[in-house]
Amino acid sequence: MNEWQSARSEWREEMGRYKAAQKDAWKDGEVHPGPPPTGFALLPWLLMGLGCLSNLLQGQTPNPWVGGLGLLTFNSLYIYVVFRAFDPHKRAEISTRVALLLMALVTCVLAIGYGGNWLLFFPLLGLAVGAILRGPHLGRTGLALSALAGGVSGVREGWDAVNIAYSTFLATMVTAAILSLSEAVRELRAAREELARRAVEKERLRFSRDLHDLLGHTLSVIVVKSEAARRLAPRDTDAALAQIGDIESVGRQALTEIREAVTGYREGSLATELARADSALSAASVEPVVRQSGTPLAPQTEALLGWVVREAVTNVVRHSDASRCEITVDSAAERVRLTVTDNGTGAKVTQPRQGIGGTGLKGLTERLATAGGSLRAGPSPRGGFTVKAELPVEPAELPDIVLATAPRAR
Repeated sequence: MNEWQSARSEWREEMGRYKAAQKDAWKDGEVHPGPPPTGFALLPWLLMGLGCLSNLLQGQTPNPWVGGLGLLTFNSLYIYVVFRAFDPHKRAEISTRVALLLMALVTCVLAIGYGGNWLLFFPLLGLAVGAILRGPHLGRTGLALSALAGGVSGVREGWDAVNIAYSTFLATMVTAAILSLSEAVRELRAAREELARRAVEKERLRFSRDLHDLLGHTLSVIVVKSEAARRLAPRDTDAALAQIGDIESVGRQALTEIREAVTGYREGSLATELARADSALSAASVEPVVRQSGTPLAPQTEALLGWVVREAVTNVVRHSDASRCEITVDSAAERVRLTVTDNGTGAKVTQPRQGIGGTGLKGLTERLATAGGSLRAGPSPRGGFTVKAELPVEPAELPDIVLATAPRAR
């Protein structure tokens, strides 16, 4: 009784979740599959035992109390088994297998004792076995059960036992095939929904990182150039206007980058970032020294190094109080090295911080590591702060998020 009540409660919960999901699916214009199968789907097959019940009620069964007790026992075991068949954990429990063995024993006793309609318990037993068993042993079990059904039925019905054996085998294999296919379809649907959820999260993360990092760098440059324009305005109007023109140019470029970030097509350029670094450092009264040598770089490598330059220079402008910043790019046959060094004394945030846009140095290090590179950052022995990045000239294939996002400043 407790098992029956528990099954009804689980079925009601599943139906409630199904109806809610179905409403959401209709709103989105999708077709949602039916409710997940439960033991109720297999209960109608108990109607095969109505012939045995009719024999009992009409007094055509010897020792009716024994037959009635056997019928009640079989039905109870059948209900117990089929309501456990749709839970993988309950299906694998020893109690479920013991219930199957008891069903087989009761079926054999009733079939040998009464024959006739009572032989139909073998197909019902096969259905219960097919609902429980999965895997490579199913075929051998189905054949063994069919042989048992044929042998026992042959004692009572002769050649008609072939029909019972065939029905038992068919019930076992078809039930197992249908339920296995149903489980596979639902697992595939769950996997598809999980992939869709992760894709949405990935896109949201990409956009939040791009937006945060692009605006962080751009606004830092705008602030620096605005301060320079304010200082120059009283004594050199032309220089101040030049800074204001740079602010306008930076703002327009920021709009372009934000549009690219929204559409997911933003890729960094090392040459562009070096030029911007020179402009931003000069506006902040930091002497820029840029050196680049070696072989041409792959677009992926340039994109990653461009982000390193952008973040390192942004940190110099924000935190360093430096008067000089050296940026060196040296690419050899297999590896390229980027070094950004300043002579500042300002505080550096060397530990990564969690935030909406990324994970600081940790995130940047992970991205370089994904491409087969490395990053080191810390105080220089002679003072100041140094960021060193190293990458293969032809980096390993990168996931889209590496090229489309930028790590936050440290």
